[in-house]
Amino acid sequence: MNATDRTPADLLRSALAADPARPLVTFYDDATGERVELSVATFANWVAKTANLLQGDLAAEPGDRLALLLPAHWQSAVWLLACSSVGVVADVQGDPAGADLVVSGPDTLETARACRGERVALALRPLGGRFPQAPEGFADYAVEVPGQGDRFAPFAPVDPDAPALAVGGVELTSAQLVARAGEDADALGLAAGSRLLTGRSYDTWEGLSAGLFAPLAAGGSVVLCRHLDKLDEEGLSKRVESERVTNSAV
Repeated sequence: MNATDRTPADLLRSALAADPARPLVTFYDDATGERVELSVATFANWVAKTANLLQGDLAAEPGDRLALLLPAHWQSAVWLLACSSVGVVADVQGDPAGADLVVSGPDTLETARACRGERVALALRPLGGRFPQAPEGFADYAVEVPGQGDRFAPFAPVDPDAPALAVGGVELTSAQLVARAGEDADALGLAAGSRLLTGRSYDTWEGLSAGLFAPLAAGGSVVLCRHLDKLDEEGLSKRVESERVTNSAV
């Protein structure tokens, strides 16, 4: 993190400038056996494509509210940074009825239908796969995102002092989010090159911070584990060793 970083998108740009090839998010789903590793450059490419989808096709503007109904997942992390890039407020597990847009996983589609704005659905299948058939009333993210541009430029500058994230009753501006992520990184003992393993869910600030923002602020990376309770002690020890984990927040 540089002293001039005031938004999560700034943190990602700093990470790109420092070492685009290093891992940023390594995702495991211990219910399916899925493993995905994204370097800083690959993650940033997904963010750029998603931000272009959000700003272009979905016509989202700074200050719009997006209900993000997704679990802890690498694609959830992408959406969080895409929202930051556009200036859209990511309302994690927020009420779709009060949102301008909604992004839903396969398990929350009925809830997401309460949104009167644009609706996007993610199948959350391995390798970012699409739905066999797109849910009625939703754009399939896996269909829409590949054709988006690999570079993103916001139509309007993102205001660091505008609301950026709402989760678990906490609402933060971009600048507050970056500051708290830096504080959490210190509390977790993270430094450049750290590898943080976490099984926390994405429905609290603590989960989002450990699962994305604190490692990003520290210049480290995250081993994000969904359904970690399905992994036995021996399996966890092997993962810690194979992924060169230096810190944990489970």
